[in-house]
Amino acid sequence: MQTRIIIIDDHQLFREGVKRILDFEKDFEVVAEGDDGSEVIDLVEEHQPDVVIMDINMPAVNGVEATKKLVEVNPDAKVIILSIHDDETYVTHALQTGARGYLLKEMDADALIEAVKVVAEGGSYLHPKVTHSLVKEYRRLAAQGQSSSYPHEPIEIRRPLHLLTRRECEVLQLLADGKSNRGIGEALYISEKTVKNHVSNILQKMNVNDRTQAVVVAIKNGWVEVR
Repeated sequence: MQTRIIIIDDHQLFREGVKRILDFEKDFEVVAEGDDGSEVIDLVEEHQPDVVIMDINMPAVNGVEATKKLVEVNPDAKVIILSIHDDETYVTHALQTGARGYLLKEMDADALIEAVKVVAEGGSYLHPKVTHSLVKEYRRLAAQGQSSSYPHEPIEIRRPLHLLTRRECEVLQLLADGKSNRGIGEALYISEKTVKNHVSNILQKMNVNDRTQAVVVAIKNGWVEVR
């Protein structure tokens, strides 16, 4: 079945670029477009998309506010926020209001496609750079004693060789460093396809749904460094 997508962004040129990327995927179909968050509820009701991709900054109703209103009337809505902001405050706010994904507009085509696939399947997806920012903030709060679920003492890094191969441990560390698949491939001198295979194996072995969960679990267990 095709993944039905709505794109909402007030910059027509950018919106057309996103649509063009998605149209190259045979399993994707862009069923509608809009230029303001005020349109999202009506567009979703009319077109019944699997995923909504929405800009965070729009003139009348911004993406976060629109996501909150949409989720209130349609709790199963799957929204990916597009943003130029990598600050954890923006990300946290977006996720708290119901967004399933958060992408920076500096993303490459592969990240956009991967995000849509993950979110359509019920997972969550954060831009690698955003994931790293959130992890660092999480650790900062933990050090201040504001997170009871996170150890306060320095953690001895112990690679999970009981669970992952050495190469998968390297990939997991680079995920925690905020590297994209392309960045991981360049760092390890392997192809992006090989990276994707390693990431899939990591998620399966760690029994998590997406990269973000994998990084959080790894941080909690002292399997990766936050650097």
